[in-house]
Amino acid sequence: MDNIYLIIVIVLLGLAALDLIVGVANDAVNFLNSSIGSKVAPLWVILTVASVGILFGSLFSSGMMEIARSGVFYPGMFTFPQIMMLFLAVMVTDVILLDVFNTLGLPTSTTVSLIFELLGAAVAVALVNIWQTDSGVLIDYINSGKALTIISGILISVVVAFGVGSIVMWISRVAFSFKYKTTFKYAGAIWAGIALSAISYFAIFKGLKNTTLISKDTLHYIHDNIGLVFIYTFAFWTVIMAVLQHIFKLNILKIIILAGTAALALAFAGNDLVNFIGVFMAGLSSFEIASGVAATGGDINTLMMDGLSEPVSADWRYLLGAGIIMIVALWTSKKARSVTKTEVNLARQSEGIERFNSSGASRSLVRSAINMSKIFKTITPKSVSNFIERRFTPLSVEERGDASFDLIRASVNLTVSALLISVGTDLKLPLSTTYVTFMVAMGSSLADRAWGRESAVYRITGVLTVISGWFMTALVAFTVAAIVAFALMYGGIYAIVGVLLLIAFLMIQFLRIHKKREKNESVEENELTDEHDIVLSCTKEIEKSVETTMYIYKNMIDALFNEDRKALMKLYKVADEFHGNQKRRRTYEVLPTIQRLDQNSLDTGQYYIQVVDYFYEISVSLRYMTESSFKFIDNAHEGFSAEQIEDLKTLGNEILSIYNDFDKMIEKGDYSGMEKIKERRAAILDMYSELVKKQIKRTKNKDTGTRNSILYLNLLNETKVIAMKSVNLMRAQMNLHNSDDYNSINQFEDLKI
Repeated sequence: MDNIYLIIVIVLLGLAALDLIVGVANDAVNFLNSSIGSKVAPLWVILTVASVGILFGSLFSSGMMEIARSGVFYPGMFTFPQIMMLFLAVMVTDVILLDVFNTLGLPTSTTVSLIFELLGAAVAVALVNIWQTDSGVLIDYINSGKALTIISGILISVVVAFGVGSIVMWISRVAFSFKYKTTFKYAGAIWAGIALSAISYFAIFKGLKNTTLISKDTLHYIHDNIGLVFIYTFAFWTVIMAVLQHIFKLNILKIIILAGTAALALAFAGNDLVNFIGVFMAGLSSFEIASGVAATGGDINTLMMDGLSEPVSADWRYLLGAGIIMIVALWTSKKARSVTKTEVNLARQSEGIERFNSSGASRSLVRSAINMSKIFKTITPKSVSNFIERRFTPLSVEERGDASFDLIRASVNLTVSALLISVGTDLKLPLSTTYVTFMVAMGSSLADRAWGRESAVYRITGVLTVISGWFMTALVAFTVAAIVAFALMYGGIYAIVGVLLLIAFLMIQFLRIHKKREKNESVEENELTDEHDIVLSCTKEIEKSVETTMYIYKNMIDALFNEDRKALMKLYKVADEFHGNQKRRRTYEVLPTIQRLDQNSLDTGQYYIQVVDYFYEISVSLRYMTESSFKFIDNAHEGFSAEQIEDLKTLGNEILSIYNDFDKMIEKGDYSGMEKIKERRAAILDMYSELVKKQIKRTKNKDTGTRNSILYLNLLNETKVIAMKSVNLMRAQMNLHNSDDYNSINQFEDLKI
């Protein structure tokens, strides 16, 4: 038997392990978002609970491995070499596709991606077989009804989950209000009984229905007597929760949320494990079947893979290994945090940084909702309207704390998700865990009035982006898997090496992109709480930005003189990133920082705003200068003369000298030299005027071309702007530093250019 197939099995094993890591990073949002968003417990407790659920779910996996073997295509129509290329194409595509979504921080369905990858790869391999043999039709190879079932499942789960989540959350909030602790003393045990009964039903029918832990007879009895079983379960949990709440004084909402987290994690590992290792297991089974045939002298190249249609029982060692990998990934994956953060931010009760921009669709939906709300308000009796408004009165920032939403909403999210998934599974509907949990969370957010007038258009855009990504998952998964399968069928060993190198390259690139996203988000989420924090932050930021400004300006002049196109391109990228950081800081950091300051810190807040604004304006000038200089050299225009370069260097060196002196002031914390810097500012203005006159003279004498003159004058002007804004920034920083020591200072009057 050719060793290439053994290599393919080993590659499938490696890709399965990698797929477990990227898959958990995406699916972790399904069972972590409610616990993390409500901050029900420290993160390590939440992850421990989820890990226990994953371990049990993986060990007692429900045995849905058949979906990768025969759920989408008919394996008896494919030969052994064809089926191995098919499986390899699926695994390559799945790793790349899921990591793309993780890098973007968007949750998607691993089930849908697997189904359509299998479908796309099977179509490609079948077409190659049909073309080569000039016989057969595609419908004989593909189980086409599966794709239609999945698509209908997407539509059903999205609409139903959002609607039910909204209704249940609205009723729950009316019943308990945001100040739920008093009411919960009396009705909490009943609420917990309902929630835990739903979670128990979910854990049995979704997580453990095909395991050896529960016999088939027991499952049939539960199914046939579901009403009676639910009543007994409800009574049991209600009594237990009443005892824990009133005698042991425990917060039973936390028990509900942690139990729901464990149940969802168990169901994820028990049912979605096939999405990550099912293809490898199918490939391994194919290899074992072919090895048996080869041992008896059979031809594996013509071996039809009917054997994959037979039932399979997964080796517990592979399941245990998969569970361990998933747990390690859960604890260590930064991308899992990014995906979870996306959903939590879209659902949070408070205002803050919005990741998504508004869109025409979101604006239209918000306007329609506002108009509909006005209609309902006119037809609702005032007494009823006032009662509802009181129930939805939000808590103050001090009362709410830093949780994204409260325990009531978290329990609703978990309970409704568990119940819908359980019912869907019982009715054999193809519901996606990701779709249900996400849409329930979004529906509960809407009903809980988390999407206010300040944030609704941005949150809705985010939801629409995620939903559109789900539909794109199917299309992209099918297309990419088909392309990879075609490449493998025609390219052989060279294509195998090529796709593996492609995976390595893309994973490295995705990692770089994700790190850049994390860096940007850390800038946006930097929380400054008092005067001392602000002064320290500004001082550190100024030190870094002064260094960046000096680097960009000095090297830009040198690159212009040497007509170094590559150096200017690099400087433009540096300046563009610098500008982007300052823009994000100005947009997202200033207002939250000011809101957190003490009422007596008005001067500090004013100077802080000035420092941020001046930095932003300097970054605009640097970006414009480097971009214009790069385009000038890129278009091969005539370079600057030695005299022009010398004049620019003279002006630039004066500014750089001021920066050096200011850098020393920051280092020593002594700003007594500011008056001398103000005097040097006047000298820079005079120098600027003289240099403009010299350029006008050169232009009149036609010593320089039109493009040359325009760029030179623009650079002079932007250099002057940087000089003036820099002095203003230095003065604002001095006042900010002094205000931290609570000195009596005069109101700073902005220096006019």
